[in-house]
Amino acid sequence: MNRPIETLLFDFGGTLDADGVAWKERFHEHYRAEGLEIGTEAFAPVFYAADDPLVGGLPLDADLRTTIARLTDNLEDELARRGIAPRDAGRGRRVATRFLGEADAAFARNRPLIEALGRRYRLGIVSNFYGNLDAVCRSAGLAPLIRVIADSQRVGAEKPDPAIFRAALEPLGADPETTLFVGDSLKRDRAGARNLGMAFVWVAPAEAQAAEICDHAAVTRLDALAELLQ
Repeated sequence: MNRPIETLLFDFGGTLDADGVAWKERFHEHYRAEGLEIGTEAFAPVFYAADDPLVGGLPLDADLRTTIARLTDNLEDELARRGIAPRDAGRGRRVATRFLGEADAAFARNRPLIEALGRRYRLGIVSNFYGNLDAVCRSAGLAPLIRVIADSQRVGAEKPDPAIFRAALEPLGADPETTLFVGDSLKRDRAGARNLGMAFVWVAPAEAQAAEICDHAAVTRLDALAELLQ
């Protein structure tokens, strides 16, 4: 890093709960593992139709398990409504269980890193979420380690809008020029960071990185961040 970094901001989904793979792609893979033959382009509108009603539609105290249970219920409804597959509550529960198992493993791996980074930097989370991200972070054991959580539903702005990043920077007393944003989305995370002059690190699988020409740091796992910051 060329600039002295004082603040680290993280995306949540795909960054803290996985190694750079967004929820839509993970759910798609879990449904394919259940034998559902549906392509990436066909699954996308199903996911968005299931996901959108949760924005502002979940209790503020809904934890991650409640959130994922509601999302998989909606996915099963959408698959049936569109004639893709009959509703199968058991399938939905299995998909949710696998998704949560992967997320729990990522949290267990990343919590010690976040704790160590918190001794050196001001930490925050900036995420396009449903309004219950505080509760989700508490259930994941991350809330005590993070000083600011900016949830798009609560802030009233979504990444890459600068307003949601400022909602995290201002309470921290942080300057964009000395802040590093860590996320898995080039469209939302990288674009938003650059709009404010923040440095950016991309968390993404190696094959995704190979398909892009990047002029910024990239890692395949969050724990590689410590080496970048040395």
